[in-house]
Amino acid sequence: MPSVYDFEALSITGQPVPLSHYKGQVMLIVNTASACGFTPQFAGLEELHKAYGPRGLAVLGFPCNQFGSQDPGSNEEIAGFCQLNYGVSFPMMAKIDVNGAEAHPLYRWLTAEAPGLLGSKAIKWNFTKFLVGKDGQVLKRYAPQDAPAKLAGDIEAALAA
Repeated sequence: MPSVYDFEALSITGQPVPLSHYKGQVMLIVNTASACGFTPQFAGLEELHKAYGPRGLAVLGFPCNQFGSQDPGSNEEIAGFCQLNYGVSFPMMAKIDVNGAEAHPLYRWLTAEAPGLLGSKAIKWNFTKFLVGKDGQVLKRYAPQDAPAKLAGDIEAALAA
């Protein structure tokens, strides 16, 4: 059975990152944007990273410019923005597409494993979140408006599993 560990991404600095690097950890995978109404969620994601990272949570941000062109910058500009404005220290990946013909294979898999409302596979907006268990399987999908702090209970349960 495929798992998140079968995929690879590029770090925001262009280095290959096999997701198998996170084997045995709980992962929170989020498509992000620098100029979105939900952009302040970077602060909440950073809080989750600081609170649960030492216990085995890996927060991974995937910038995407597919929704209202809200992340038009280069990977370097995005990295600077996230660090300067939100103190982001969790891993940020290179900008990707999450929908359509050019969607990153990871996102094709995530959306197939955890469809949205009414079975929709498409990502509807920035800051859609996927919680992945220690076994590499998707546990839950969260809507953009779900604040990171609201995920704490599910993260704790996944870490305890």
